[in-house]
Amino acid sequence: HVQLVESGGGSVQAGGSLRLSCAPSRYTYGFASMGWFRQAPGREREGVAGIGGARTYYADSVKGRFTVSQDKANNTVYLQMSSLKPEDTAMYYCAANFGLVGGAWALSVLGYAYWGQGTQVTVS
Repeated sequence: HVQLVESGGGSVQAGGSLRLSCAPSRYTYGFASMGWFRQAPGREREGVAGIGGARTYYADSVKGRFTVSQDKANNTVYLQMSSLKPEDTAMYYCAANFGLVGGAWALSVLGYAYWGQGTQVTVS
């Protein structure tokens, strides 16, 4: 069973930055695609950023502010978040898939088989 573990969440003032990290809890084969999603109270989980096949994907709401990157050697994905806004407040989830996920699927919950437990990001 593949389990992903996120870290790096916290509380920050508007305009600040945070860096999220996500990796499997134990050794596993390399993921072809990894992504970040978020869910605010009362709202559906939404795709934030995805990476796979040397391509990156971003939700319009975070373009220019968030950067997703992947360390394939360590099967780790990062989300660098800058210029944070109060509306970025949510639980952030890491997702991964052994197969390549592209196009609209890269920001869809249906594109990923494995998920983390989430890390809270609060922007005030």
